[in-house]
Amino acid sequence: MNRFIIADPKLCIGCNTCMASCSAEHRQRGLQALPRLQVIRNARDSAPVMCHQCEDAPCAQVCPVNAIRHQDDAIVLNESLCVSCKLCGIACPFGAIGFGGSTPLAIPSDCNTPLALPAAKAPRPIGAFLDCVPGVRAVAVKCDLCAFTPLGPACIRTCPTQAIRLVSDHDVRNASEQKRRNAMQALSAELPFATAPESRKEPN
Repeated sequence: MNRFIIADPKLCIGCNTCMASCSAEHRQRGLQALPRLQVIRNARDSAPVMCHQCEDAPCAQVCPVNAIRHQDDAIVLNESLCVSCKLCGIACPFGAIGFGGSTPLAIPSDCNTPLALPAAKAPRPIGAFLDCVPGVRAVAVKCDLCAFTPLGPACIRTCPTQAIRLVSDHDVRNASEQKRRNAMQALSAELPFATAPESRKEPN
């Protein structure tokens, strides 16, 4: 089973520290600065949403260049192989794959270079999958569990309320066993055969 990150909405305060630290950590490594997680809010709660490291990984199944693959108990995306087709983002059931890119350096114009007319504004906003900026290569980004550092995910290290934690196969197995034990104890207390034999008498 893959490792993955979960967040407790009861502890999350929506401060966006996880997003900032994720962006800074990857930028320092020369990767896309787009955060690998997004804080989602509703009327009562907030919590970051990130890659679930799915076992079947639909994003990896649709990638035409095998830029996404299973490695070290996680789903790893190689940004250098991405061809900006955005199929992975469409296939992801959790909306956990984003697309970032860097604008090319501005080329100073000389007197012989005519100035281009300003681009017309779009009449209405368009979705991220349809958005396109000339000269910018949209690279897919997703949570990589900060595998490039032994310190672990930056979001976990910087969360002020410890609302984010890394879950391993061992943690899931222990939680499942504890849940079964609790269910059996609750069931044993309610079933008739759980009482002492002398307390059960056949009717006359």
